[in-house]
Amino acid sequence: MAKKKTLKITVLVIVTAAVLAIVLYLNSLMPIITGYAAKHLCSDVFISGRNPDDPEALDLSFSFIKYNRYKVNYDEKSVTARFLWGKSKAIYRDGFGATLVRDTSEEDLRKVRFPRGTDPGYSRDTIKWPLGDMIPDTATGINMQKVREISKKVIEENAYNGNIFAFLVMHKGVPVLESYKPRFDKNTRFISWSMAKSFTNALIGIMVKKDMIDVSQPAGLKEWQNDERSKITLNDLLHMESGLEWNEDYGNRSDVTVMLHSKSDMGLYAFGKKLKYEPGTYWQYSSGTTNIVSDIIQRKFNSDSAYYAFARNELFNRIGMPDAVFETDPSGTFVGSSYLFATARDYARFAYLFMHDGVFNGERILPEGWVKYSTTPASASKGQYGAFFWLNQGGKIPDAPRDMFRCDGHDGQFIAMFPSQDLAVIILGYSPSSKGGVNLGGLLLDVLSAVK
Repeated sequence: MAKKKTLKITVLVIVTAAVLAIVLYLNSLMPIITGYAAKHLCSDVFISGRNPDDPEALDLSFSFIKYNRYKVNYDEKSVTARFLWGKSKAIYRDGFGATLVRDTSEEDLRKVRFPRGTDPGYSRDTIKWPLGDMIPDTATGINMQKVREISKKVIEENAYNGNIFAFLVMHKGVPVLESYKPRFDKNTRFISWSMAKSFTNALIGIMVKKDMIDVSQPAGLKEWQNDERSKITLNDLLHMESGLEWNEDYGNRSDVTVMLHSKSDMGLYAFGKKLKYEPGTYWQYSSGTTNIVSDIIQRKFNSDSAYYAFARNELFNRIGMPDAVFETDPSGTFVGSSYLFATARDYARFAYLFMHDGVFNGERILPEGWVKYSTTPASASKGQYGAFFWLNQGGKIPDAPRDMFRCDGHDGQFIAMFPSQDLAVIILGYSPSSKGGVNLGGLLLDVLSAVK
């Protein structure tokens, strides 16, 4: 009898411990589950102009995320997401986009105003491409029938294993075709996800041109001065070879999901990581690395207003992207790893900049040699990565030209550039890797066949 009682107690203790462990783990996931949902629905509604039913049924219909309940407040421009006992709120602010309320008050966030004096001084409707939207009806030599057939397959048939919302082909600097799924158009701003990293690269390039920063020097973070991290250079960071420990797994509680959905200062969280490898010797993809770079950029300015105005006036306005939104974390730093919203044409303009050696509309934006630097492989990347750009020098897409370079984003966002063909392809939508993702190689090879 005593043995049976002891066994029951043991089983009860084990079950209780298991339930407690599950509850504690779920509790640690709550900021991620509700934060992801609130932030992205807020951006979708107030930046992209989507009806909330659309992203709820599509982009937010996976894993625990699909069990969130939402309150969209159009008067105060906010979204609240709830799951079990968890709750997160995101607010929209002009110029800043959507921001999760983390470690600060909503009142304090709303007090911050985007700087004036960032108007581009032009209307894109009345000026020619690439700065404006008056696109020339120019025969570039591309096989338009073939491109239209590809577009039909992409948009109407969900071919290439993708759910593509926007598809744009630019040949010889001219958009020769753009197509959209119903409910999206040329004015829709789409999330970049990790394509934002390449825009962070551009901001660094502009600062190099202005002698504001030197990529060969140590990053200079005061938090690293008393340990071996003091050796990490900006060049190491740009090439994802910092040596800092990092977990980029989006499927569970990891460094990247905690950073994006739980932390008010993403750069601070990332540069708090320990050194695992000698800087410059080990390649590891890390969104935290990019947010460290964003933090370094911000520290170069005397005020947040000057920082925000710099990105707007020195990059976006100069390449025809005045309506792009580079979202900030609650601390006020651009989320350089992930959160840029821009139109398909805007992403094509960015490709135009990098395919013309940093010159846009006759004006040099990036320093000479910056594009070559950006597309030179990181020493330990086996030819697959440059400075915040993906490369094909390692032959990841075997039949594509080796000079192809790309901006890649989560869930199927791509800017693919082919200098030798004077061709760029923009792909935006919701094609999650959990379902195989876009067959990028097949799609790009079909487009390439139209210029041969």
